[in-house]
Amino acid sequence: MTATGYAPGRTLPLRVEFVRQFRRRRTMVMFGLLAALPWILVIAFQFGPNNNRGGNGLRISDLAMEGGLNFAAFALSVSASFLLMVAVALFCGDTVASEANWSSLRYLLAAPIPRDRLLRQKLIVALTYSAAAVTVVPVMAVLAGTLAFGWNDVRVPGTGEVIAAVDVLPKFGIVILYAMVTNLVVASLAFLLSVSTDSPLGAVGGAVGLVIVSTILQAVEALGGLREFLPTFWNTAWLDALAPVPDYSGMIKGTAIAVTYAAVLLAFAFRRFRRKDVVS
Repeated sequence: MTATGYAPGRTLPLRVEFVRQFRRRRTMVMFGLLAALPWILVIAFQFGPNNNRGGNGLRISDLAMEGGLNFAAFALSVSASFLLMVAVALFCGDTVASEANWSSLRYLLAAPIPRDRLLRQKLIVALTYSAAAVTVVPVMAVLAGTLAFGWNDVRVPGTGEVIAAVDVLPKFGIVILYAMVTNLVVASLAFLLSVSTDSPLGAVGGAVGLVIVSTILQAVEALGGLREFLPTFWNTAWLDALAPVPDYSGMIKGTAIAVTYAAVLLAFAFRRFRRKDVVS
């Protein structure tokens, strides 16, 4: 029997959850750090002892001062391998575990909010903040790099070929989208751990640990083709999209791997939460 006026679909509105998560200190600190990183890198390039704008090297770091987009590509390459994954793990791993840690999870369910709805609302908010975190670094890097080094055509790392900036800009949007997709594995594992423990640090650390282990195994050449199924193997495939003749095959494989892992892990998260004893 349902109480008069009770509508499960109106419990825990997304607007309320977005505001709750935004007001948390860890959200503001993380976004502040991500927004500040490109400016810190600009200062390091400008005042570093090896400031050699226009150097002969063709590594992505050597070309960072060639222009705003080159600098943004460098900033994304140095942050995507760890910092962005930590941010995603934080937003997705802290969301449910923190409620359990504060003993407020039982009161949310007693409201009553259906378990699947509570989990879905929190997942939507966590993924939205994660996507925003992944976007902040390259967008801010384009701004910082353009102000510091100008808006120039893009030189391709490795070959030195030059591509018009207006042609690269749409590809850069695809690169940012791909970075979001590859982080789905970290997000889904962090979310699964978040519904399984009342320790936010454990959920975040477990997801980050996956990245570390996968990166180590990725360097073991004896694994051969099995390395392609590691969740981090295709993370740098976006560099092929910035070539004069873009190659998206690696990004397609990376997307397939990430979406598959994420679907399985999120399915386990919902199954685990439906059976979870929240008062234990």
